Amino acid sequence: MTTHSPILPAQRRESLRDGFLHTVDLLKQRRADQIGEGDIADYVTLDWLEWNGGGLRVTTVGSNLCRQLAT
Repeated sequence: MTTHSPILPAQRRESLRDGFLHTVDLLKQRRADQIGEGDIADYVTLDWLEWNGGGLRVTTVGSNLCRQLAT
């Protein structure tokens, strides 16, 4: 199942998807400063990440995507 967002072009969504596991790894390492602000905004738009108490966390949609990408 692919997330569709009328706001982001398909090529941008695919680019974000391709880099998502790396992004999640950066979050786990507490290195969110290495994620581009534009990427963060787009991940939030896609509902793959969300702001929580001033920090980023992976959403349920993002967790499902991680599982899909890992297979």
